[in-house]
Amino acid sequence: MLTPSEAEKLILEQIVPLSSEHCPLAQAHGRVLRAGVRADRDLPPFDRVTMDGFALCAAALAQGVRTFAIEGTQAAGMIALKLSAAPEACVEVMTGAVLPVGADCVVPYEEIARSPKTITIAEEAAKRLAAGNALHRRGSDHPAGTEVLPAGIRLTGREIAVAAACGCTSLLVTSLPKVAVVATGDELVEVDAPVAAHQIRRSNDHALRAALISAGYPRVERFHLRDLRHEIEHRLWHILAEYDVVVLTGGVSKGKFDYLPAVFESLAVKKIFHGVAQRPGKPLWFGVSSRRTPVFALPGNPVSAYTCFHRYVLPALTQASGQAPAPVRTAQLTAPVTFKPPLAYFLPVKTASGPRGEMLATPDPSNTSGDFAGLVGTDGFVELPAGQVEFPAGYVAAFRPWV
Repeated sequence: MLTPSEAEKLILEQIVPLSSEHCPLAQAHGRVLRAGVRADRDLPPFDRVTMDGFALCAAALAQGVRTFAIEGTQAAGMIALKLSAAPEACVEVMTGAVLPVGADCVVPYEEIARSPKTITIAEEAAKRLAAGNALHRRGSDHPAGTEVLPAGIRLTGREIAVAAACGCTSLLVTSLPKVAVVATGDELVEVDAPVAAHQIRRSNDHALRAALISAGYPRVERFHLRDLRHEIEHRLWHILAEYDVVVLTGGVSKGKFDYLPAVFESLAVKKIFHGVAQRPGKPLWFGVSSRRTPVFALPGNPVSAYTCFHRYVLPALTQASGQAPAPVRTAQLTAPVTFKPPLAYFLPVKTASGPRGEMLATPDPSNTSGDFAGLVGTDGFVELPAGQVEFPAGYVAAFRPWV
């Protein structure tokens, strides 16, 4: 049976990139950038004043000039003034203003004594001041033409600000995939429907939809299929034709009413694998349709479905979106763990920072794979590899956060 790493590798080999589209800047937050952004001019585009004060020539200070005549005021947004040729000339400047022509140093208000038409700088202060003081030099952040946003990043407020500064009214981003989340089973009823003693309310599809939206994939629709093969086959045919990614829960094990594997075969969905040596989520099924739609059939138990979604579905969507994969984080167990089955163990944990900044993971397993409430308060899970029974406190394991 496959290991989790082998299963992930097989999945990613089948994932094809999603299409791209131009998106207005105002709607680009959360999207994945597909073409890098370059500075259209120097950043900053001029020598920018960084403190309120007076702009003057530092050479005059070096020559012993201590009293300067105020020749004007330079506010932010004004065209640059020009100092006269007199060495004792200065211009009052505001934070964010263009440096006046002929000046190369800004003396903050705190360093001067002022009269109506002049300023005087104390000897000790003058000795500390030099050319470039309180200035943000033109192009010192990024010269024009420099790539300031690389392709493959998810756009947050930081990147939106950079794109705006570069004059980008729109950005080339990955198209948002249409994702179908399909819950299966006769025992399921919708949250607002009456529930009999032998039934349970649908939760998997709600959980996965919420996680997809949190991860940046808002185009999600939920479906429910009863344990009727002809109904599953008919509706799944339409879902496969319309959606870019299909995620199902339940109906994938070996029970009498677990129809999905047979239905997939009848609908020409190619099986890539069925079963991974892991707990929870051993019956995981993955395949691709004739139009290259990835199909994930997750186990029906809530903890299994939610864990498999984070371990396999999200990395596949990351790759399809053209987003650079995030490095896998690690965490140290704070308590020993014993796990005897020859399977990888996805163990829910609570995290905290250690005295040296390391991530600490406190085991907090759910009661059963159906105990969704047991995940509340946990931050993610660590992956403990098969083949080892005892994992001592301090053991370092791969950690994956919930979204």
